[in-house]
Amino acid sequence: MAQGIEWIANPMKRTDGPMASVEFLSKQEIGKVRNFHKSFSEYQETPLRSLDTLAGVLGVAGVYVKDESYRFGLNAFKVLGSSYAIGKHLAKKLGKDISAVSFADLVSPHVKQQLGDITFTTATDGNHGRGLAWTANRLQQKSVVYMPKGSSVKRLNAIKGEGAEAYITEYNYDDAVRLSASQAQKHGWVIVQDTAWEGYEDIPAWIMQGYGTMAAEALDQLNRMEVERPTHIFVQAGVGSLAGAVQGFFASVFQKNRPITVIVEADRAACLYKSAQVGDGEPQFVGGDMDTIMAGLACGEPNTISWEILRDYSDLFVSCSDWVTALGMRLLSSPAGSDPRIISGESGAVTSGLLHLIMREKGLESLREKLELDRNSRVLLFSTEGDTDPEKYASIVWGGEYPAPQSI
Repeated sequence: MAQGIEWIANPMKRTDGPMASVEFLSKQEIGKVRNFHKSFSEYQETPLRSLDTLAGVLGVAGVYVKDESYRFGLNAFKVLGSSYAIGKHLAKKLGKDISAVSFADLVSPHVKQQLGDITFTTATDGNHGRGLAWTANRLQQKSVVYMPKGSSVKRLNAIKGEGAEAYITEYNYDDAVRLSASQAQKHGWVIVQDTAWEGYEDIPAWIMQGYGTMAAEALDQLNRMEVERPTHIFVQAGVGSLAGAVQGFFASVFQKNRPITVIVEADRAACLYKSAQVGDGEPQFVGGDMDTIMAGLACGEPNTISWEILRDYSDLFVSCSDWVTALGMRLLSSPAGSDPRIISGESGAVTSGLLHLIMREKGLESLREKLELDRNSRVLLFSTEGDTDPEKYASIVWGGEYPAPQSI
């Protein structure tokens, strides 16, 4: 086991039986999601970067990185979930299916009069809150955003810049979620949170469907590169909504031939890894400050909807120290050969750092063999954010903050 990296093969994975849990992430359902996203003038596919030189260095057939720093001009993927969830909520309020509703419909004077004034609220480390604020503002509605203690002031100001009321609280992420939920109940607001609990399942499922646009785009782009399917997917997780969306989409499309999937977390908030360790099929919680530079992954309570998907279909869970994502940020920022440069933030690069280590470090040979990573492997990664905190990004990439240990 390399220093700062712990892993466990999924002891709960299903090998047969119906796949009803991923039907809401099917190609057909995500097609509706993409059509809604396409109704925004800002929509365009984000790039899928093929890192051919890196693939050669690592000894695999291909490394493909979905670069979400271009998403809707917001430097992160999160807006996909909040925009679709808000769209679904408004469509439901109008008594319509989302397939019959576009952005133009929702901002038309007649429909706006029908909907009235709505305030949306959420808790966030930054990216989700900015996406929510952007969507609410574009749809001529209001938003209130709560951030956990230690959040970046740069990210706070970016959220305010999208028209939201926004505050950094004295709570950790999960307690900030509870604060947002209590304020929503008190004031009659609509909470848009990418984690589920008893009695609150619809909106988290819609957010996961929103993230499905990114997964579906990536598969289309791979196909255009004449790659039928990735053999492996590495995807990072906080509450697990993104990971569940990606896992669910690819499991729905490829069924028993689905890619080998690795779920990667920050070691200070590795609730999914802990859940796999316990192995009883129930989600486990992690508490405390969850002090990690991977702010988007600093979540200690799994989304119950996504947990069921990850429990049933993922192959491996990995817990990583901060230096692993710092390594990934530097690798993507300073590419080898003719590979394109990717600006990937603290929550976006941990999978790149981990893949590099698995393929290059002797201490991780057993993990490499367990995953069957070899010269025929084609690995899909998701860089979920750009430099959403530019000063922190520069401190890590230029200043060398969070170096790799002397001996790993």
